[in-house]
Amino acid sequence: MSAVQDLVMGEVLPQLSALLAIRNLQVGAAEGNLPARLYAVGEATPKRDTLIVFFHGGGFVGGDLDDADMFLRHLADQHPAALVLASSYTLAAVKPFPAAVEDAHAVLLWAKKHKAKLGWTGKRLIVAGIEAGANLAAVCTLMARDRGGPALAGQILIMPMLDPGLSTCSMREMQHDQDLLEVADACAAAYRGYLPNAADRVHPYASPLQSSRLKNLPPALILTTEDDPLRDEAEQYAAKLMACGVKTSVTRMPPAPLLESGARNECACKRYALGEIACFIAGLERADMPATS
Repeated sequence: MSAVQDLVMGEVLPQLSALLAIRNLQVGAAEGNLPARLYAVGEATPKRDTLIVFFHGGGFVGGDLDDADMFLRHLADQHPAALVLASSYTLAAVKPFPAAVEDAHAVLLWAKKHKAKLGWTGKRLIVAGIEAGANLAAVCTLMARDRGGPALAGQILIMPMLDPGLSTCSMREMQHDQDLLEVADACAAAYRGYLPNAADRVHPYASPLQSSRLKNLPPALILTTEDDPLRDEAEQYAAKLMACGVKTSVTRMPPAPLLESGARNECACKRYALGEIACFIAGLERADMPATS
């Protein structure tokens, strides 16, 4: 069975390369610097054409670079021709919205400016995230479009939080399940911390799902799971992107336990998310190749 088939079955992950290197660094944010990690497989040279900038989950109020470390190791290992830059951002307990999204966009600008330091050619920039980090990734595409850059090749949204109103059917229906009610309650508490000003809950940079301006955004891969309260908002966002002409792939993965700390990262790491991501990135790379006569 191939490595990708193993991932699809959710059974076995390939062994990590001995050439995987992880470097701690500081990146420029909206105000000052933030801790970050750079993941790469192989020698520092030559420069890589693809940079994936990733933002961690934690409901805007928690989380750090360690949360998704194993997922990012496998992500980098699956894409030796790419670099993966995981950045932290200002948590809501320190400063609520829009601090986190301003940090996220600033990190993209910093990466473009410091591509030589990263070992990146500057050719292909992809933004990605899990849960709250996927919200930031989605918002970054809006900000980059609205503010004239940086140009983005794609967006990868894994089990994204996109609806502060918690109004979708999956969110309401799963509140009748005592276990999943804990997940829904955690989402509500997270948004209360992140968006203390109720008026901000309809701002497109806080709630991408409510945005009426979704044209001219980069191709998207959106992943969710069958029994996730966030499922419907992810799929509705995918539908809105497609209606606006944005090339979008959406996949509903099999049910996965989401109650334990780090469960979303484990789901993204061990199930076939990595296979879907590999196909998506390969498609972006093919799209950049010159046409043959």
